[in-house]
Amino acid sequence: MNILITGIHGFVGSNLVIALKKRHVLYGLDIVAPEKEGVVKTFAWEDIESTSFPMQRLPQFDAIIHLAGKAHDTKNQSVAQAYFDINTGLTQKIFDFFLESTAKKFIFFSSVKAAADSVVGDALREDVIPTPIGPYGESKIAAENYILDKLKNKNEKLKLHDDRKQVYILRPCMIHGPGNKGNLNLLYNVVKKGIPWPLGDFENKRSFTSIDNLCYVVEGLLTKNVASGIYHMGDDEALSTNELIALMCEAMGKTPHIWKMNRKMMEGCAGLGTLLHLPLNTERLRKLTENYVVSNEKIKAALGIERMPVRAADGILKTIRSFSN
Repeated sequence: MNILITGIHGFVGSNLVIALKKRHVLYGLDIVAPEKEGVVKTFAWEDIESTSFPMQRLPQFDAIIHLAGKAHDTKNQSVAQAYFDINTGLTQKIFDFFLESTAKKFIFFSSVKAAADSVVGDALREDVIPTPIGPYGESKIAAENYILDKLKNKNEKLKLHDDRKQVYILRPCMIHGPGNKGNLNLLYNVVKKGIPWPLGDFENKRSFTSIDNLCYVVEGLLTKNVASGIYHMGDDEALSTNELIALMCEAMGKTPHIWKMNRKMMEGCAGLGTLLHLPLNTERLRKLTENYVVSNEKIKAALGIERMPVRAADGILKTIRSFSN
């Protein structure tokens, strides 16, 4: 297949190139255009606007994977409008291009944060009514809604289940793998220094997405006849922070230092931290210890598989060993 990947030079894009280049012809669309092994050519965003770069001069794409976006800023230092300009605006531009192109498949990388900031119940599933909090999740759900509204618009000939065009909105939870510089790296640096983890009394569960499992799913969406729709993405097993720290220590050959400080006492300290504006406050404690389990049952059923190829623990170990290297 001829595949156009936006944001091809990012973490996910670079891994997708490695996974897809042997079986497909890859093109990029990005704000930078260095040469990349396995990529025929990287276009600029201006190139997809027919007025400046006629569509006839572009390759005939079979599929478009839209990765480009502004990542979640956990320090909350980004201007809110920047999320909408990039996450929503670029999605509108590339999806309009898709509708006019010969491409049959469109994969949009949204986020579970478009669905919910916190998980109510045992797991986050696709039938949840989206309630994003903050500009990152809000900009992603706005992009999703644009896609769905375009497909359902009476003036459009295409519909969501039209066989000629298949559209997938993929909502992964935290993605990790070699080359990743996200939150796992922050926790890794804490554990590496031997700093004890004082929240061992909280047995929370969180879902993660191994980049290898993610690439496997994308390949499946490209090559199998999967129904259009929204799909959540995560590994099969959810891990607690305690398990995560233990895996990090295993990868580094260290002994984990997990302190089970009294839960009520830690909640009291966090409450005091809120009053005194200290680093550990009630909101931060909630984020560090809450459950955020994402169901991957729908995507596995759609692909006709019982398990993801990579176990959650094995994926984490691979990522942490890459940090050590």
